[in-house]
Amino acid sequence: MGHAQAMPTDSSDTAPGGMTEEEIAKLPVLSIDSEKRGLSLGLSELWAYRDVLYYLTHRDLLVRYKQTLIGASWAIIQPVMTMVIFTLFFGKLAKIPSDGVPYPIFSFAALVPWSFFADGVLRGSQATTMYAEMIKKVYFPRLAMPLAPLLARLIDMALAFAVLLCMMLYYDINPGWHVLWLPPLVILAFVTSLGTTLWLAALNVQFRDVRMAAPFMIQTWLFITPIAYPSSMLDAKWQVVYAMNPMAGVVEGFRWALLGTDTQPGAMILVSTAVAVLLLVSGAYYFRKVERTFADVV
Repeated sequence: MGHAQAMPTDSSDTAPGGMTEEEIAKLPVLSIDSEKRGLSLGLSELWAYRDVLYYLTHRDLLVRYKQTLIGASWAIIQPVMTMVIFTLFFGKLAKIPSDGVPYPIFSFAALVPWSFFADGVLRGSQATTMYAEMIKKVYFPRLAMPLAPLLARLIDMALAFAVLLCMMLYYDINPGWHVLWLPPLVILAFVTSLGTTLWLAALNVQFRDVRMAAPFMIQTWLFITPIAYPSSMLDAKWQVVYAMNPMAGVVEGFRWALLGTDTQPGAMILVSTAVAVLLLVSGAYYFRKVERTFADVV
């Protein structure tokens, strides 16, 4: 049997893959320096890869409502059914006060931002393991993974908010100038959600217990947030401590801005904002610090 003769090659002219050194020199170089990342979210890099972020957001919406009978209507049904349950048990049976507004709209105004937070965090915390194959094969800003579910939940939030506006018409509630605070409150809800998601998504790569612990954490967080009850039920000396839950400021702020409730959450919003920013900064730092190990661990 004859032996195949290797073709002579000139290592000075070509490199592995059949490309010449001149061609390789012209290729763009992506430098990933983990030591220079610091507290940066890498927003400029994320903007450069905005097509990837759009794809992940669009895919999240498709997966969420794929093969469902009523599709995006679930974004409305879930908070509405929770509102009905809260109204029956807390409003009718327990006689929980509702800051001078009907209890159904009192609870639903809180459930609109809460549903965004809870669904976004639960989905985003699993993103790093959900896209494990992508992490191993291609480079893209890892921040896009936990961010995409939150952007997708903004659409759900808009649908639920439309129902809230209909309820305000039904109960003849006209918002005053306080409604100008609504956009900053939405941003505060997003910052809180992103900070929490970054922590959980990064931890989930190392510790798969996060998948089990996250639903329990969100359920517990629900009851320490003034959704079924007003924060005015607490003594004044505990208000600042209670405001360290950033969603408390978001929820009370939503009610005050839209419904004109008796509780004015000025100091509460300030404390909640400070905690939310701290949560985002620390979560971004930790996520950016460990993301370079994702491909090895996931």
